[in-house]
This record gives sequence, structure tokens and C-alpha cells, in this order.
Amino acid sequence: MLPTLNEEKGITLLIDELVSLGYHNILVVDGYSTDETALIAGGKGARVILQQGDGKTQAIKTAIENTTTPYLLIMDGDHTYNPGDIERFLTHARNYDYIIGSRINGRHNIPWIHRIGNRLLTKTFNTLMGTGLSDICSGMYLIRTKAAQRLELKTNGFSTEVEIAAQLATTSKTTQVPVNYRPRIGQAKLSTVKHGFEIMTSILNLARRHNPTLFYSLMASLTALPAFPILAWVAAQYILNGVWHSGWAVLGVVLLLFASQAITLGAVSAVLRRIERRIVRHETEAHRPPENR
Repeated sequence: MLPTLNEEKGITLLIDELVSLGYHNILVVDGYSTDETALIAGGKGARVILQQGDGKTQAIKTAIENTTTPYLLIMDGDHTYNPGDIERFLTHARNYDYIIGSRINGRHNIPWIHRIGNRLLTKTFNTLMGTGLSDICSGMYLIRTKAAQRLELKTNGFSTEVEIAAQLATTSKTTQVPVNYRPRIGQAKLSTVKHGFEIMTSILNLARRHNPTLFYSLMASLTALPAFPILAWVAAQYILNGVWHSGWAVLGVVLLLFASQAITLGAVSAVLRRIERRIVRHETEAHRPPENR
């Protein structure tokens, strides 16, 4: 599946490459391009569908609704990803529900500021979600269709891949394969600061929803750590000097109460999340071929 928006310069070469490698079941989900992207893709034999709504998340939703094959491979339509790497995904597809293409080769084709941002976003994601992924923003990945149909995508823009990883990497069998990254053909749509901030905000929100134990534990730590020295200082001032700092005392108690509530929320959320994961795991096993269970 190729999500596109004004990619007429790259879509021709990309589809030609796919066809030359024997891939003919090509779905292009177009975001109402104002250039000739959809016309060119259709003329090359691809199945073209106009997406619902706007943004990449809506394109992915549209693709999932129109996929009848067991697996759905998604790659950006700007010619940055090499169709020759698809075989690497197919080699492991039977054993995994979600396979991410890690941009190991061709990193120099990614602007240096984007490389730094991607590294920061990936490390933050791994810390908050308890994963070990190497390229959280990769635009090439394969999903078992049954797993894709269970996704509840709510973000938009460039946070799509992060949300998919948050839902699948924590509940489904996941792995990574190295892929090549090529120079982009056409105008880039990613804004370093704006979209980087949006993705980081999405990661924090997704961690709260999908890995609440670690998220709330972190919140509790951040509030409890300053509370103890504050209360210790208040007590020392009262014992040694007979001075009672009521304002500081209230602040320390409030911070401790907030920390205790965060721990409670984390515990309750963890139980609910564990139940949800068991249900998802049971459904996944039920739909997996017997030889791969």
C-alpha cells in the first residue's frame, strides 16, 4: 500500500520498480492530490482509492478497510524506500504480526537534524513503552491484516507510525529488518520543529494509554523526589529553629498526594492493560495458522 499526496515525480518510478519485481497487487491510497499522482498510478495498473478524511492516518485506515490479503505492507510513495527490500519482510511474515523496516542503510539521505530528532523520539518511545525498536518513524512496515483491523488509530499527521507501534509492538509479535533509504523525489512535507513536537506529544499520550505502569511510575517519581527534601527541610526548620513554614509544608504534602494518586492510577491501569493484552493475545493466536502457533 502506497499512501500518496502530490507524489507524481516519484510514484512512476516506484510502481515500475514494484512491477518489475513481480508485485502487481498495488494499492495506492491518495489524499486528494492536486497533481497527476492518482492518474499516473492508475495508468500504471495500480488500484487507486481516494482516502477518507485527510492525513496519513486516514489513508492507513482506508487501506485497512480495503485490504483482503493476509498481510498489508505499507511504504511511503515518495521513492525513498526500495521495493527490493520487501522480500526481507516476507521472509519473516509467517511468524510475526508486525515488522518494521529500520533505515540502517542510507541514513545519510536523511537530513542530519531529522536523524537527531528520530534518535531522540525513538529513545523516548522505547523508555516509555518498554520496547527496543531502532527506527520508530520508519515509513515502511508490514502488518498482519488481522492485527491491522484491531488498530484504533486516533492521531494524525506524522504520528501515525508511532501510534501503530504503540499498539502493536506492546501486544503483538514484532521484529525489525534493515531497509535501504534513498533520496526523496519531490518536495518534503515534514517540518522539523512543528512535527517533531507533535510526535513527541503523541508519544507521551500514547505511553499514558498503552504503558500506564511505567508512565505513572515516572510521574510519581518526578513528584515524590522533590517532596521528601521539602518536607525534611520544613521539619528541620521547626525542630532546630522553631519556625513552621506552612506554605512549603503544604506543597510537600500535595506533591506526595499527587505521587500516591499516580501510583494508584498506574496500578489500576496496569491490571486493565494486562486483561486487554490477554484478550488480544488470545484473538491473535486464534487467527494464526496452526503451524505458527
